[in-house]
Amino acid sequence: MFVDETGFSFRAKTATTWAPIGHTPILRRMSKRRELSTVIGLTLTGKIYKRHFEHAIGATDILVALRHFQRHIAGPMIIIWDRLTAHRAVLVKEYIAAHPDIEVEWLPPYAPELNPEEGCHGHVKQHLRNAAPTNTREMRAQVDRGFARIRHRPDLILGFFRHAGLNVNQLW
Repeated sequence: MFVDETGFSFRAKTATTWAPIGHTPILRRMSKRRELSTVIGLTLTGKIYKRHFEHAIGATDILVALRHFQRHIAGPMIIIWDRLTAHRAVLVKEYIAAHPDIEVEWLPPYAPELNPEEGCHGHVKQHLRNAAPTNTREMRAQVDRGFARIRHRPDLILGFFRHAGLNVNQLW
């Protein structure tokens, strides 16, 4: 499972759009910064698992996400993730040591292009660029719909793996 975290903000950059000539589109947004953080796991079967948090992600949140993944995936897991401080926290190391069914592989530092999950949350963020949620609940619903769209597009998921340089021709 490729794991990564991302934050969704009310201040995301807007995308270009269409409007009648002489009528500049107006997009009203809240001015809050990050309101929703998400830990996402992408498997070679094309399944996407996620856990939302309404704050920046720390070590305890990583544990919550790992437990969430374990509830949904039977058997051993190989977690492939970056070297985020929360991943290397003592609390997380102790949890992984206590669960021999979890093995961790580290991505090289500063190599987000090697994680196919980056494509998933990048795709969702692209679709949210002109969204105008009025609260965190609406933002979460829009993020959930974005990931649901990806789940129904195995061709897109395969593209994320290929973009990361992985020779994956089909989802298991």
